[in-house]
Amino acid sequence: MRVLTTSLLALAATPAFAAGDKPFFSLANTDFVVWIAFLIFVGILLYYKVPGTVGKMLDGRADAIKADLDEAKALREEAQSLLASYERKQKEVQEQADRIVSSAKEEATRAAEAAKDDIAKSIERRLASAEEQIASAEASAIKEVRDQAIVVAVGAAEDLIAKQMDAKGANSLIDEAIAAVGEKLH
Repeated sequence: MRVLTTSLLALAATPAFAAGDKPFFSLANTDFVVWIAFLIFVGILLYYKVPGTVGKMLDGRADAIKADLDEAKALREEAQSLLASYERKQKEVQEQADRIVSSAKEEATRAAEAAKDDIAKSIERRLASAEEQIASAEASAIKEVRDQAIVVAVGAAEDLIAKQMDAKGANSLIDEAIAAVGEKLH
């Protein structure tokens, strides 16, 4: 009711009341007709409870906007948690990749050291084998030289004995050899 009184007083203070040529409450005065039409329009709006319906619509729209904002906030929080989760996973994957690279480097270093050790052992075996072959060849050469020296010495001794031997010396050597064989057999 207070609103109606206030609006009537506000309309009463308009310049339409100041117009002196036509009375304000006459249907010939267009300002009065417009004022009456406005009051009827406002009355119809109030009768059909349009302000309440508009208020409910605005409240519904505000609730929908609030729900959308809450949903957007929840989606934002979910996106932030997903981002943090992905960043953690990315960090873990990076750490795992670093560990794999470090492990691969260590394994490659160990493999290189093992290969160096294997090569060193192989070289040592080959050197030992070569030294054995050299020693064997040296022993074989010494044996061949001895055998050749024996053959040469026997040949030289044979020639020397053949030149110095006469029939009487040959017979005495044969007798000595027979006696030595006889002693060894008994």
